[in-house]
Amino acid sequence: MSVLFSPQTIRGVILPNRIAVSPLCMYSAVDGLAQPFHFAHFAHLSTFARGKAGLVFTEATAISPEGRITPQCLGLWSEEQAAALKPIVEFITSMGAVAGIQLAHAGRKASTESPFNGAKPISPEHPDGWQCVGPSPIAVGSGFSVPTELSVDAIKGIVSDFVDAALRSVNCGFKVIELHGAHGYLMNSFLSPLSNQRTDEYGGELFARMRFPLEVARAVRKAVGEDIALFFRISAVDSAEGGWTMDDSVILAKELGEAGIDVVDCSAGGISGGPSFRVSDEGKPLNKSSARAPGFQVPYAERIKKETKLKSMAVGVIIDPQQAEDIIEQGRADIVALGREIMYNPFWPLHAAQALGADPEFGLWPPQYKWAVDRREQIRKLNG
Repeated sequence: MSVLFSPQTIRGVILPNRIAVSPLCMYSAVDGLAQPFHFAHFAHLSTFARGKAGLVFTEATAISPEGRITPQCLGLWSEEQAAALKPIVEFITSMGAVAGIQLAHAGRKASTESPFNGAKPISPEHPDGWQCVGPSPIAVGSGFSVPTELSVDAIKGIVSDFVDAALRSVNCGFKVIELHGAHGYLMNSFLSPLSNQRTDEYGGELFARMRFPLEVARAVRKAVGEDIALFFRISAVDSAEGGWTMDDSVILAKELGEAGIDVVDCSAGGISGGPSFRVSDEGKPLNKSSARAPGFQVPYAERIKKETKLKSMAVGVIIDPQQAEDIIEQGRADIVALGREIMYNPFWPLHAAQALGADPEFGLWPPQYKWAVDRREQIRKLNG
């Protein structure tokens, strides 16, 4: 029996297996609205659902116009945007998968071009740009705009925006909500001492820097009730010395658990540029070969799982079915999330089930495909 294909219960949600599609930004929305590219009967999200991933996340979905990374990012600050997402959720659910949404605010990394357009910052004066915000007036790096320091009232307003987007998510039918606190975006920038140099109750020592993310987590949990599964994505370590550490992440995870979070999604890096994913536990750069090693971020998920009461999700160069099976079987994480690999092969879960002997009769395949797969297998056996 494959543990990778065993169900996972999180509050009132049952995942059919331990495979998740990590939130994958597509930069294809218009005014925050999902387009045909996102829609269930076309490519992308529907393919992952047909491929039998247990949990299918949308891309990072902004809670406000100012919270978008790019002008083409998905949003959920209006009922029109919610209406565009609802049929996608319905199709994912009809395929037996669980639909999840990642809610995000880009903070000081907002107002940039999409990666395939160069990922350069867009100035507030440009027709497509806007003024970014952050915990302190410290730019991400050279060429980036200096963010406006958020007032306490503005922080409270953003907490409310997260709540409103979470309620719209539930009304759309999403059963899992992930709060994006990684990669240098707004909540991560409050956590890191490199980007948060406030002297009020939201800055300074560790617990003060954690205040805003914890307020978001508590408010969202209260709003959505007890049955929705809440994930929180962290950058377990910063990509620069003197920043956030894995020890800090363990402390944060324990507090997140008290605030109502169920699963910590363990990524890394991004506080001073794009997510480098190339840092050690102490925040020092890794050599190139270590940074790209399969499962190099799994130790982050393992520490969260073993040192807290929370479940953890591992992500980062998880490419092989046996590798994913071993991560779950060895108790290093509760869920594995795939990004680039599942974009390359959206049917990765179905192929993994074959490789691990979890589906010898192709019973997991959609019936529209199963008859053809059965016939292919018969022909393959006849031809030796």
